Amino acid sequence: MPAGIGGGTLYVPIIGGFFPFHLDFVRGAGLLVALASALAAGPMLLRGGLTSLRLALPLALTASAGSILGANLGMALPSSIIETSLGLLVLSIVALMLSVTRSEFPAVAESDRWSHTLGLHGMFIDGATGHQIHWQARHTPHGFAVFFVIGLLGGLFGIGAGWANVPALNLLMAVPLKVAAGTSSLVLSLASSSAAWVYLDRGAVLPMIAVPSVVGMMLGARLGARLLHVLKGSVIRKMVITLLLFAGIRALLKGLGVWA
Repeated sequence: MPAGIGGGTLYVPIIGGFFPFHLDFVRGAGLLVALASALAAGPMLLRGGLTSLRLALPLALTASAGSILGANLGMALPSSIIETSLGLLVLSIVALMLSVTRSEFPAVAESDRWSHTLGLHGMFIDGATGHQIHWQARHTPHGFAVFFVIGLLGGLFGIGAGWANVPALNLLMAVPLKVAAGTSSLVLSLASSSAAWVYLDRGAVLPMIAVPSVVGMMLGARLGARLLHVLKGSVIRKMVITLLLFAGIRALLKGLGVWA
């Protein structure tokens, strides 16, 4: 998906709302869907310079630890509480992204010490304009803390947390939107695989749900990775906001019993 938010963000609210499956099975399949979409898009994004390994790997480590904790917590909570909380959280992310109008290429005057030590900077060619874009991350310690929480929420809700990876990378750490979307896919693949093992161990993954969903998502993710190179950053931003808005409203109404 060119928005970099992962297929699980829409998969869990839609499948959980329109199909007669228990939410635990939907969340288990949702993590595999998020993992599959990230793995399918990853090679293209790496070749195009839209994924930063230096940035993704340390963040994925903290996100994976959080996702394991979140997955165990999610198996113990009632479905209605999870869906209502998911809706409120996603809508909060939408409000945050709407409040920031200039986020495609954030300007960082000086990187922090952590960012400088870990080499969290880079360059890519914007396929839409042909311009060479240099970037460097900021607020690195805060980023690690936020990604632990993101991983926890991703494991809890079973949607992989790509919906939060992109805003955190872009708004908090000042990573350009296209690099944030590309890097999110790699972080998503590592964190989702950690949480997915918990659902597999609990027997919450049904092949009849997961297998066709994963195949379709991998095909769509490869197409989305190609689109990321040529779409303008403003278009990607609108896609992220639109998709998150729909998913958040759907999850909130389902959790409250309004849209059953």
